[in-house]
Amino acid sequence: MVTGESLPVDKTVGDTVIGSTINNSGTLVFRAEKVGSETVLAQIVDFVKKAQTSRAPIQDLTDKISGIFVPAVVILGIVTFWVWFVLLRDSVVVLGASFVSSLLYGVAVLIIACPCALGLATPTALMVGTGRSAKMGVLLKNGTVLQEIQKVQTIVFDKTGTLTEGKPVVTDIIGDEVEVLGLAASLEEASQHPLAEAVVKRASEAGLEFQTVENFQALHGKGVSGQINGKQVLLGNAKMLDGMNISSIYQEKLEELEKEAKTVVFLAVDNEIKGLLALQDIPKENAKLAISQLKKRGLKTVMLTGDNAGVARAIADQIGIEEVIAGVLPEEKAHEIHKLQATGKVAFVGDGINDAPALSVADVGIAMGAGTDIAIESADLVLTTNNLLGVVRAFDMSKKTFNRILLNLFWAFIYNVAGIPIAAGVFSGVGLALNPELAGLAMAFSSVSVLISSLLLNFSKID
Repeated sequence: MVTGESLPVDKTVGDTVIGSTINNSGTLVFRAEKVGSETVLAQIVDFVKKAQTSRAPIQDLTDKISGIFVPAVVILGIVTFWVWFVLLRDSVVVLGASFVSSLLYGVAVLIIACPCALGLATPTALMVGTGRSAKMGVLLKNGTVLQEIQKVQTIVFDKTGTLTEGKPVVTDIIGDEVEVLGLAASLEEASQHPLAEAVVKRASEAGLEFQTVENFQALHGKGVSGQINGKQVLLGNAKMLDGMNISSIYQEKLEELEKEAKTVVFLAVDNEIKGLLALQDIPKENAKLAISQLKKRGLKTVMLTGDNAGVARAIADQIGIEEVIAGVLPEEKAHEIHKLQATGKVAFVGDGINDAPALSVADVGIAMGAGTDIAIESADLVLTTNNLLGVVRAFDMSKKTFNRILLNLFWAFIYNVAGIPIAAGVFSGVGLALNPELAGLAMAFSSVSVLISSLLLNFSKID
C-alpha cells in the first residue's frame, strides 16, 4: 500500500525513506522529518477513510429514487390489501382469501420491497473499490472521482518528473567550461528546480567554488538571475534573452541539441551570452507502455510543459504522445487545460508546485506521490509511487468500481420489479406466491448478493 510495488524499491543516500516500510538489507541512518498524523502511512489511512465515507454523485440519484420508492411501496402495500380484501371480496371464497391472507399479501409487498439492496449498492462497492485501489498505490480522495473519470476523454501530462525521471544530468557545456559552469552553479545553488540540482551536482563533482550571489531572482518558466561580483548574470532559456543577439554558432548548437531531446539553458553576463549548458532527462522506464495502454482505452494523450517545443516533441515521440503543448509558463497551464476542456473532460497528471493550478482546474487531477505537498493537496487522486502504470490502474479500478455500482443498482432494481408482483399475489392463480417469511428471506438474499458482488471487486483483474 505504501509504495504500490510488490518488489523492493531501491534507495540511495539522500533519498526519502518511508516509515512502516522494511529495510531488506544493510544498515542505514535516517532523520525523522514527520511523525504521528503527518507520516505517509497516516496520510494514506486518512485518504482511504475519507474516500470510503464519501459519496459518489450517483448515490444522490439513488437517494432521490429511494425517497420516492419508499412511500410508493407503502401505498402499494395498502393498495394490495385493499384490492384483495375489497375489490375481490365477491371472489374471496374462490381465491381462498380472507382478511388475514389479504393482510399477508400487503405485508409481503412491504417486506420484499425493502430498499436495503438499493441503499447498499453504492457505498459497499465504493468502500471495497477504494480499499483495493489503495493496495495498488492509488488513493482516491472522494467518490466523485469514480464518476468523473468515466467521462475523461483527454489525459494531459506534465513532462519533467512526471513523464521523465526528473533527474536530469549536464551533458554538454559550450563556452569556457569553468566560467560557464561556475557561474551557473553559483546562481542555481539557491534553486530547488531539478535542472538546478543537476548543474550544482556537476560543478561540485568538478571541484568548482561557488560564488556569492546577490539580488537572486527566480523567473518562473524562464530561468534565474542575480549579481555576481557586481555583474548581472542570467541563466535560462531563450525567453530570457530578449534583446540579446544569439550568434549563428549558438543557434545551430541549440537546434542540434534540442533534436537530441536535450534542454538548453544560456548563460549571459551583462547582456552578453557567454555560453550554454545542455541537460537531458530521460523518459521513465514504463512511460511508453503506460501511454500505449491509455491509448488502447480510447484516451487522447497530451504533453503540457514549460520546456521548448524541440525537446518536448523529441520526448513525446519516444513515448508515443500525440499532441505537445510546449513553452507554457506555470501560470498559463490552467488556461491550456480550460482550452482542452472545450472538447471534453480532461485529466491532468503532474507533480510540481507549478502544476497545482492545472491539477485544480482539471476535471480529474492526478498527483504523483513523490510530488510536492501543494500538488498532492490540489489533486483528486494521488499515486503513492512514480510508476506511470499507476495512472492506468487508476482508470481501470475506477471504471470497474463504477461499473460494479451500476451492476448492483441494476440487480436491486430488477429484484424489486420481479419480486413485488409475486408478493402481491398477481400470479397466485398459478400457484406462485410469497408469504411474508419467504419475502423476508428473499429480501435478505438480495442484500447479501449485493454485498458479495461488491466484495468480488477484490478479485477483479487489474494489469
